[in-house]
Amino acid sequence: MDAPVMEIVDTREPDEKNFIDGATGPWEVVIGMEIHAQVSSNAKLFSGASAAFGGEPNTHVSLIDAAMPGMLPVINEFCVEQAVRTGLGLNAKINLFSVFDRKNYFYPDLPQGYQISQYKQPIVGEGTVYIEVDGEEIAVGIERLHLEQDAGKSIHDQHPDYSYVDLNRAGVALMEIVSKPDMRSAEEAKAYVSKLRTILRYLGTCDGNMEQGSLRADINVSVRRPGGAFGTRCEIKNVNSIRFIGQAIEYEAQRQIDILEAGGEIDQETRLFDPKKGETRSMRSKEEAHDYRYFPDPDLLPLRLEQEWVEKIRATLPELPDAKKKRFIEEYGLTPYDASVLVADKASADYFEEVAKGRDGKAAANWVINELFGRLRKEGLEIADSPVSAEQLGKIIDLIKRGDISGKIGKELFDIVWTEGGDPERIVEERGMKQVTDLAAIEAIVDEVIAANPDKAEQVKNKPNMVGWFVGQVMKASQGKANPKAVNELLRKKLGIG
Repeated sequence: MDAPVMEIVDTREPDEKNFIDGATGPWEVVIGMEIHAQVSSNAKLFSGASAAFGGEPNTHVSLIDAAMPGMLPVINEFCVEQAVRTGLGLNAKINLFSVFDRKNYFYPDLPQGYQISQYKQPIVGEGTVYIEVDGEEIAVGIERLHLEQDAGKSIHDQHPDYSYVDLNRAGVALMEIVSKPDMRSAEEAKAYVSKLRTILRYLGTCDGNMEQGSLRADINVSVRRPGGAFGTRCEIKNVNSIRFIGQAIEYEAQRQIDILEAGGEIDQETRLFDPKKGETRSMRSKEEAHDYRYFPDPDLLPLRLEQEWVEKIRATLPELPDAKKKRFIEEYGLTPYDASVLVADKASADYFEEVAKGRDGKAAANWVINELFGRLRKEGLEIADSPVSAEQLGKIIDLIKRGDISGKIGKELFDIVWTEGGDPERIVEERGMKQVTDLAAIEAIVDEVIAANPDKAEQVKNKPNMVGWFVGQVMKASQGKANPKAVNELLRKKLGIG
């Protein structure tokens, strides 16, 4: 961690469910994270060059990004606003005075020979993110959020004798969000990154696309005896998948336990995670802050913000996941689990609200979560690409509610709309899918089924649960169109089972 050395306070009591069994007794893993989130901005942090992903190598590069002599950085005000917006979304303190520093190190993809970052005086201070694991709410402290510029990219696999440098990312604005060491398991760490990514997406300050590198995690892992002093930590750099984050933590924790139980010591170092082998490997010894020779950047004035400006940003914040979850539970009568699933993605939450408008919230949630999300996962689609619109799904729910179709036919109708499109109400009319509610017509089918099965009709008097078999036969004979409630009532009456 490159932030200033601060007193680390242990805020959590040991919990047996998080302990890792070792040969010499239980161990506890302690996890802190530094999330690098690319700011959603068209331009870079200190230049007007494009911050768009992709493009031919070295085509999104200004003279400032390439560190040409005499080129001075100019702060991108929108990136500052996005950082403040994120801080407010994290319930964090906004520092009205902050300073940009030079972090000095030499690497081919860093043309200046230093990175412009923030050290002792970041733009955002302490905050909190709440996660839920196994039904337990856990508060993860945020130590700080600071703005910094990204480095370029070294490419080593295009020529056996040379490495290439692509500076398209050089100067792209990053928010480094540093957590406190409040997580105690891989599952908690995964939940934290998922929740943080959701908040950033709701705020519109980072797209959270880990596969494109716009959200990356540096993971600090150490182990200790339960309730003991913090152990020596190792940092796992640039993990860009939530699944890999879990795997890296589990491997690294066990690696450290094995070393300590064999009588060895943990070296403080920076490591990389190899997803193919599922293991971490040493990269370099861990630097301390003094190794970077931080000092205030002489080309950039300190940032001074007005509280009024901060409050204007606060007034534009959207409803965030925790508040939305609470409202969904209260307004639509959803379970906490269903509400959590729906608010995990803003587009999904918006889709659900459109479906639920003027309808039963629980029924809408069941259809969105079970039928729609299930089909989207199967087809590998995002909610924005759903072939079934919120309006179409709402009409299917209405048809079931009115008794025009059964739930079973509703699923068949959903499949038709998914594959062919069209208005659900018109499809039901044109294809004769409407539920039979004429009691006389249903009674005739019931009489036929009972007459065809006299033995079972006699047995059902002693085994009332057998009525389900008769219901199935009537539904089959009516091609699923008979009203199930009417079928059940008529069968019970005619079979004499009340």
